[in-house]
Amino acid sequence: MDRMSPRDTRPAPVGPAAAASTARGLAVLLGTSGVLHLVRPAPFDSIVPRSLPGPARAWTLASGVAELVVAGALASRTTRRQGGALAAALFVAVFPANVSMAWRSVRSARASRVRTVVAVARLPLQWPLVTRSLAIRRAS
Repeated sequence: MDRMSPRDTRPAPVGPAAAASTARGLAVLLGTSGVLHLVRPAPFDSIVPRSLPGPARAWTLASGVAELVVAGALASRTTRRQGGALAAALFVAVFPANVSMAWRSVRSARASRVRTVVAVARLPLQWPLVTRSLAIRRAS
């Protein structure tokens, strides 16, 4: 039962070795995404919520830089604890863009079924990213 008691829905504590491994994986994920935001920003511009002030490109580039900073913090043992907290905050902060992308995809006649399914399926995946990031913070 995935190391959880029937009455407790919180994930079991993560040890330092598992936290380090998870941190490296998240660092790769965020580093890759951060680089993509900077070198191919157009797809990310299209999912910036329209309610945010200023140009979408500025939000895309800022998000890419934030992802690279968090990836670096997670990759370093000395900043891993802060990196876990920053990663959790980042995953919460980008959630509105993911909702926007899913909503636009569902409402668009041009969006493929695959794009729509992927956009909607991503939404519940944010929760494990947040909880793993917080586990890294606790264990580091």
